[in-house]
Amino acid sequence: MIGIISPEAENLAVEISPLLRAALLTLEYMEVNGSIGLTPSKALKRYFVEWAAESFAWPEYTAADLYSFNKVLNEVDFPPLVVLHDLLVGLKLARHQKGVMQISKWGTKVRHHPGTVLAILAEHLMHGYDHSQHSRFDDTIVGNWDIFINVINVEVHAGCSDDHLCKALFGSNANEGSLGHSRVRSAFYIQVLRPLLWLGLLQEHGVGEGLNRERMFTKTPLWSLALKLETDRQVPDLVVN
Repeated sequence: MIGIISPEAENLAVEISPLLRAALLTLEYMEVNGSIGLTPSKALKRYFVEWAAESFAWPEYTAADLYSFNKVLNEVDFPPLVVLHDLLVGLKLARHQKGVMQISKWGTKVRHHPGTVLAILAEHLMHGYDHSQHSRFDDTIVGNWDIFINVINVEVHAGCSDDHLCKALFGSNANEGSLGHSRVRSAFYIQVLRPLLWLGLLQEHGVGEGLNRERMFTKTPLWSLALKLETDRQVPDLVVN
């Protein structure tokens, strides 16, 4: 669904996609510094988690954010790194061998081509990764990425909340104030919206205060460069200020 972007757009992708940037930094780390140690449970060792927290500067998961909740950092304390680790191994960009994670020949070959790395990360994140394992209640949502991405293309064009998207896609109404809606919204965020944020296709803004605070979503410039969708004809050209 996501195409390989032009060379001219690659710098933009690296700048606004935290997942792409983290993947490239991790592949570079392994090529320059050698393998990354694994714990007996095959998690990345603490020294690399600490390096990643500083180097990735992941929005809302910066080193300062993470250390405000943890005295020391393990992989499980850095959720984006957990997903990235799974992706790198699952896509054979890296491999586990004898207690370490090493860059693969494939990873070495593609790490200098950010557009290719973004496309393969997105494809697996959308169609091959089980996001429900990270949902609080292990909930799944009804639908598929083709439906989700085309509806989001229209509804988010001028900006909208996740409540609005849940109503448009699932008929789940925030005004009902039910636990069911909260669970749908949570699952939808973890399994659809968060991957799009991490890929750099959407951006999130908090609006309002306290109980009235909403999560609002808009497209980034990368959206129109990377996605060609059936519903494109239903929206005007995206204008980014």
